[in-house]
Parts: sequence; C-alpha cells; structure tokens
Amino acid sequence: MTSTKSSSKWTRRVLQILLALKALPLPLAHAVPEQTLVVIVNPAIGVQHLSRREVLDIFMGRYRTFPSGASALPIDLDVSSTERREFYLLLAHKEPADMGSYWARLTFSGKISPPFAVSDAHMAIEIVANNPNAIAYVDRAAVDQRVRIALEITP
Repeated sequence: MTSTKSSSKWTRRVLQILLALKALPLPLAHAVPEQTLVVIVNPAIGVQHLSRREVLDIFMGRYRTFPSGASALPIDLDVSSTERREFYLLLAHKEPADMGSYWARLTFSGKISPPFAVSDAHMAIEIVANNPNAIAYVDRAAVDQRVRIALEITP
C-alpha cells in the first residue's frame, strides 16, 4: 500500500512540475524574430531622415511632398501583406478595413488618391531605386544599397 501512495505522490509531483514548466515563457533564442519595417527613399532626393509624422502625412495623403518641397510618390505594398497591415497599425493606428474606408471617402470627394500599391517589397525597392521621388516601406532585411533608410518604424 505504501508503494501505491508514494507512486501516486510521485505522479502528482511530476504533473505539477510539468504544469509549472509549461507556464514559463520560451527563451528568446527560440522565438520567431519579428520583422523590422523601414521607410526607404532614393538617395538622390537628399532626404537623410524623416519623422514618423512626415511619413504618416505622406502616406495618408495630407502632404505629397518631402520636407524639402520635392514631390513625394508613396508606394504601398499589397493590401493583403503583413507589412502593410503593420505599417498602418504602427503609424496611423488603423486596421486595413479602416484604411479602405479612409481612402474610399477621400477618393469619392475627389481630393486625392491612395498611394500606388505594388505586389511585394522587391517591386517597391525597384521603384524607389529608379525614381528619386518615390518613398516606400519594406522589411529591413529586403533593403539593398540602391536605397536609403529614412526611418525605422518601431512599436
């Protein structure tokens, strides 16, 4: 009878330890790294840095110029991309559906049209690299030497 009692105590103790281990957070080494969004511009435009507000104003259609006065051509990523969702959540605090409504109102009023959308980050980088007025946001890992990072978007 004592062996059954001690076996039962041992089983309960092992279960308690397993439950306690399950509640612990995973070490960061095993966590999936998050992407870091950056805003890129063509080096020829002469922009070294943009503020979050300046980037938001350009992408929301409030201003379509860089602080220097040069025209800005904002490039959006595809509406279904995670980068686009994260970009507008972090800067404008808006979900994709909210952005759709926002642009529908502005387009209907005839005031301005939404940024030009491209299928992926490689296309956005290609446009920015070949057009001095273009501005886009991409994952930092996709950036190459043909473009300049003007803003790192942090939460």
